Amino acid sequence: MPRVATRAVRPKILIILHQETSSPGRVGHLLLENGFDLDIRRPPLGDELPETLDHHAGAVVFGGPMSANDHDDFVKRETEWLAVPLKENRPFLGICLGAQMLVNHLGGKVEGHGEGLVEIGWYPLEPTEEGRQLMHWPEMVYQFHREGFSLPSGAKLLATAETYPNQAFRYGDNAWAIQFHAELTRVMMHRWVVRGAHRFVLPGAQPGRDHLGGRLIWDMHLKRWLTEFLEVIFGKPER
Repeated sequence: MPRVATRAVRPKILIILHQETSSPGRVGHLLLENGFDLDIRRPPLGDELPETLDHHAGAVVFGGPMSANDHDDFVKRETEWLAVPLKENRPFLGICLGAQMLVNHLGGKVEGHGEGLVEIGWYPLEPTEEGRQLMHWPEMVYQFHREGFSLPSGAKLLATAETYPNQAFRYGDNAWAIQFHAELTRVMMHRWVVRGAHRFVLPGAQPGRDHLGGRLIWDMHLKRWLTEFLEVIFGKPER
């Protein structure tokens, strides 16, 4: 009898999103291209999080319109759940809200700027010496937040900026956090610009045309950085 070809089991990355319409965007695309499958969970919609990451190669917690300081049950449960990747030393990436949840879990502080400034648009990024030793960083990154975070005790700062000094850090061997957004596809950015237009009047925010115009200039460099960054965190499965 002819042998039936079997599909090799691809390792899974746990993807945690916070809205029904949210997408892992470019992060999801790159992980799939690198040989991973995606296990997508949405805790605000009732999805449970695994008690262990034994069956996952790592996890990514994305952003969302809520605050890491909100009192919703899912925010508390998700923040407490971060003990799982930390205890098991599994590769973990927190993006914006995900980064802020990690900071709260580690005993840091998440709060707005003292003068009410926000980062909504494209802003300069400066790697620290630790960050430069790790990789090359983009000069400009896309932001969409009204709160920042302190640097948790024991964390290593990788990148900084003027308004919100803590932009990227590493904690331990495998926990990583970034304040900015490299995951947006062109369609996602258009959606954010339309749905988030009411925030462009906030102090420090940029008008929508600058979001889209900046993408034409800087997004190629941001995508190149993200490709390398994800490989640093998750590597590539053995084929």
